[in-house]
Amino acid sequence: MVGRAVRVGSGIRAVVALHVLGAALLMTACGATGAPPAGTGPAAGVSIGPESVVTVTTGEIRTGPRLSGELRAAREATVRAKLAGSVLEVRVEEGQPVQRGAVIARIEARPLQEALVSSQSAVRSAEQALAVAERESERTASLVKGGALAERDLELARTAVAGSQAQLADARARLASVRQLLDDAVVTAPISGVVSGRPVNAGDVVSPGTPLVTIIDPSSMRLEASVQSESLASLKLGTPVEFEVRGYPGRTFEGSIARVAPAADPVTRQVNIFVDVPNTSGQLVAGLFAEGRVTSERRQAVVVPATAVDTSGQHAWVLRLKDGKAERVPVTIGVRDDRSERIEILSGVAAGDVLLAGAARTVTPGTPVTVAGGASAPAR
Repeated sequence: MVGRAVRVGSGIRAVVALHVLGAALLMTACGATGAPPAGTGPAAGVSIGPESVVTVTTGEIRTGPRLSGELRAAREATVRAKLAGSVLEVRVEEGQPVQRGAVIARIEARPLQEALVSSQSAVRSAEQALAVAERESERTASLVKGGALAERDLELARTAVAGSQAQLADARARLASVRQLLDDAVVTAPISGVVSGRPVNAGDVVSPGTPLVTIIDPSSMRLEASVQSESLASLKLGTPVEFEVRGYPGRTFEGSIARVAPAADPVTRQVNIFVDVPNTSGQLVAGLFAEGRVTSERRQAVVVPATAVDTSGQHAWVLRLKDGKAERVPVTIGVRDDRSERIEILSGVAAGDVLLAGAARTVTPGTPVTVAGGASAPAR
């Protein structure tokens, strides 16, 4: 019995020893893969690129309703044929400058030459008939005065004079009409400008009303644009307008509101406006698409890029760098310039403050921040 008790006690001690060894191994494994031991220092700071840092500045901010439209020539003339015939020549090409009164085309007018000769003959014949009638009237008047003829004969003579005068006036009117048609056969420019279209060529047969040449005056352009009706209060005559065109990326042009349509579009509910645009350099071209805004308000303010302000919550805030650390600062914002993507700051930060922008706004407040290149963020 004693020997068996010894063997059982040895077995219990062996089992206990195995449990202790397993617990030790488990603790060792947890120490290798678990949470860091107590006493470890705070997390390291972050490094950001210079594109994620912006400086608060003071500058001009502009606000106003956005617009889009098309550039057109303020003065445009489409020259049309005034008589039927074959085009003898067209003296201008697209893009060619012309002066007012310059000959730009000629239409065949041979039948009119014959009509001109006939009308001239009719005028001469009517003039001679009138001269004869007047002499007869004078002779009749003398005979009536001497009692040789009755008063009735004088009235007939005077009636003949009036009839001859009417025939002469009719002949002269016909002659003037033929001369006008001959003048219309020689087509001249009604305005000075640049040829923007020439749909006919020599040899084409035209009829009255056929377009021959289109001329635009590029010295002054007009922007025909549309604005949301909600912004109608901002659409006042003379209000400045700034816009960009696709032909000149990054360049801004200016004009002023000349007219506002009296009715909104029944489909889009937008209001059309007409903007006078000086084009003394001739760079703007009719037909270009333009986008811009009406500058209803313009003033100096503390401004920051929109990417530096978080407006998703109830109160706007920014991350400012102070003493090399990120600091969350609540701010009061004013107007927003959607065109330049800047926001006016009324309070919270001042000009010269350095802010984090874009994805850098996710940095936890209190985290040390360095700018790429080894330089620390400037202290405020």
